[in-house]
Amino acid sequence: MYYSLPYKTKQFFWLVIKLVIVIGCGYLIFRKLLENDQLEFSVFRQNLIKNDFFSIKNILLLFVFTFFNHFFEILKWEALTSFCIKISRKSAAMQSLASLSASLITPNRIGEYGVKAMYFDNSLRKKIIGLNMIGNFYQMLVTIIFGVIGFGYFIIINNVSINYYTLLKISLLAILIGSTIFFAAKYIKIKAYSAERVITFIKKVPFVLNLKVAVLSFLRFLVFAHQFYFLLLIFKIDISYLNAISAISSMYMIASIVPMLSVFDFVLKGTVAIWVFSFLGVEPIRILTITTLMWLLNFALPTLIGSYFVLTFTPNLAK
Repeated sequence: MYYSLPYKTKQFFWLVIKLVIVIGCGYLIFRKLLENDQLEFSVFRQNLIKNDFFSIKNILLLFVFTFFNHFFEILKWEALTSFCIKISRKSAAMQSLASLSASLITPNRIGEYGVKAMYFDNSLRKKIIGLNMIGNFYQMLVTIIFGVIGFGYFIIINNVSINYYTLLKISLLAILIGSTIFFAAKYIKIKAYSAERVITFIKKVPFVLNLKVAVLSFLRFLVFAHQFYFLLLIFKIDISYLNAISAISSMYMIASIVPMLSVFDFVLKGTVAIWVFSFLGVEPIRILTITTLMWLLNFALPTLIGSYFVLTFTPNLAK
């Protein structure tokens, strides 16, 4: 139906889509900063000034962390796309940042898949979506593995009281739901997206490529975890390195397994972080300030840059 539309109508359609993404991103970031129920902007600003956040050394190091966080993601996307087509690093950067902007206003970052796919010919889009799923899978896997290790260490060292019966019930329910979906998917055929075809596609991806993506996901995890730790140091939170890293890993693991509209990601991480760091005696206001900064540095700022690539994106309207 789309392909039968007149050329001018397609132009107008894409203009509206791009404006919705860009204006939506700007509005949501503005709301996050100035109308945040968890942390008033005046309090946020005072915390930054009081802890000398704006020193050249702090700003420089934080931007270095942010750069490498997205640099590893760009390298990962460049490597993944090489499975079906070779793209330049510049193109990988444009696609990654533009898709990040779209993910801000869509549930569970689903817009990321659509935007990345639109950069490629129609014949490659199913593969591109599958490759993006693989990239996100490895990032989630690394986060969960280190989160489980960190959470186990955190519970033992800090004598955290856990209701193991409730935890067991939740785990069994999750396993049951996951198993039901997996086995049901084997008998469900939705065009080219049956479970068998997805599994076959994953098996076609070379082991070396899987390993490279896993390593880049691990490096990215190290970067944003240590950026959070550096912010703990800036705000003079006196806890040991192992306690801090275990708490950070636990926080990201818990927050990552809950699907949510990306713009509310900071709310979830802030709530989880307050709970985790409360066992270490850290003030909630400091943790909220840090989680807000992490969101601004690693999501809001790259999203604004990505908005430019959204506006300059030129789809192939002839197809």
